[in-house]
Amino acid sequence: MNSQTERKIAGATLVPLPALSDNYIWLLSKNGKALVVDPGEARPVLDYLHRHDLALSAILLTHHHGDHTAGAAELQQATGAPVYGPAREKLPVCDHRLSEGDTITLPEFGLTLSVLDVPGHTAGHIALHGRIGGEQPVLFCGDTLFAAGCGRLFEGTPAQMVESMGKLRSLPPDTLVCCGHEYTLSNLRWALHVEPGNGALQQRRDQASRLRDNGLPTLPSTIGDELAINPYLRLSEPAVIAAASAHAGAALSSDVDVFACLREWKNNFR
Repeated sequence: MNSQTERKIAGATLVPLPALSDNYIWLLSKNGKALVVDPGEARPVLDYLHRHDLALSAILLTHHHGDHTAGAAELQQATGAPVYGPAREKLPVCDHRLSEGDTITLPEFGLTLSVLDVPGHTAGHIALHGRIGGEQPVLFCGDTLFAAGCGRLFEGTPAQMVESMGKLRSLPPDTLVCCGHEYTLSNLRWALHVEPGNGALQQRRDQASRLRDNGLPTLPSTIGDELAINPYLRLSEPAVIAAASAHAGAALSSDVDVFACLREWKNNFR
């Protein structure tokens, strides 16, 4: 693991472990303990634990899709770590069922995670947010929010996703956005069609291109960055409304209508 992918925070280490074709399994470690979020594979986690002599304390799941859960049972069998996951989704293994208002207290990391219900990508998707060491805010959001994008609506509605994104956009601007996929460059390419005059988008594209050219992750992002570049968090911006209306061939006014147009546009963007 390239040391440039590891972020040191309040005595802890946060790292995105590449998995499958474009997934990230987020791993947080401190004082010989580790937790992982959305292990679509067990092997990258087991290898990292072995390499760094870490004991797995917790496995966190945000939604039921196999590329986020397929490694959970093997990891639990190998380590005995408890599995936390969404209350309203069918999971391969889960010891603690979570819904909005619940918290996970992980004292070995100085971390308490609060649960948000964020349906849209799936019907029971959750997100987890807290402060590492009581200091750095962090968000594990699965496939709800991406850098410059959001998840496809496989099970939810545009109205649900707008409400879910509203919960995330209200988090502190310095919140680290730890999402599930390396989709940043393709999302930015589309976002620049929505807001070609957005200088922050152009800068982010250049930065992300340099990172990927060097084999490095473009993540985590931050909520503040996403508020500046992510069309799905900029639904009331005149330029975004105008672009969505032009794409739809009709005047759009509500956030839900703008979001629905943007999501359909991105679904078919090549």
